[in-house]
Amino acid sequence: MARGKVQMKRIENPVHRQVTFCKRRSGLLKKAKELSVLCDAEIGVFIFSPHGKFYELATNGMQELVERYMKVSGGNMQPDEQAKETQSLDAKEEINMLKKEIEILQKGLRYLVGGGAEHSQMTMDELLMLEKNLEIWICHIRSKKMEIMSKEIQLLKNKEGIMKAANQYLQDKIEESVDFSNFASMSPYPLTIQNEIFEF
Repeated sequence: MARGKVQMKRIENPVHRQVTFCKRRSGLLKKAKELSVLCDAEIGVFIFSPHGKFYELATNGMQELVERYMKVSGGNMQPDEQAKETQSLDAKEEINMLKKEIEILQKGLRYLVGGGAEHSQMTMDELLMLEKNLEIWICHIRSKKMEIMSKEIQLLKNKEGIMKAANQYLQDKIEESVDFSNFASMSPYPLTIQNEIFEF
């Protein structure tokens, strides 16, 4: 069965978006590595996740590739200076983004605890972000619930196996005792000792 054509637009579901990002990032890095090995090419790849996490792949050292790129592109800044500036900008952006996210989450928690009292103080974007975070949390909670339930089911199966084994053992013991009594009743020689022997 052929795969359907994927529409090139932003994935709305944050869980699906994260899963797709992880899969495609791995695929991209794998293909870059294969191209480097097969064609003896020098490759450098930078990837920044939507949350600002940094991934890279460099065949012969990222610093050398950046310097080579700067020479070819005719950049004015030295690579070290550019790297420092980029890092400081990235750190500031990430700090600001995290501060904003923490603030929205705190406001959302107050909104949830207060029963929607702060509804008027939350914007549509903040409510959408809160909704996305709640969806992610629900997915985590459901997966944890499924994990706990599967463990409990496995424990119950183990107990069931032990009880079945004990039941079989007791059944075998009962059958052995029944067979022995049948043997005693069917024997032509009485197993009881006559009382006359013990008379003095």
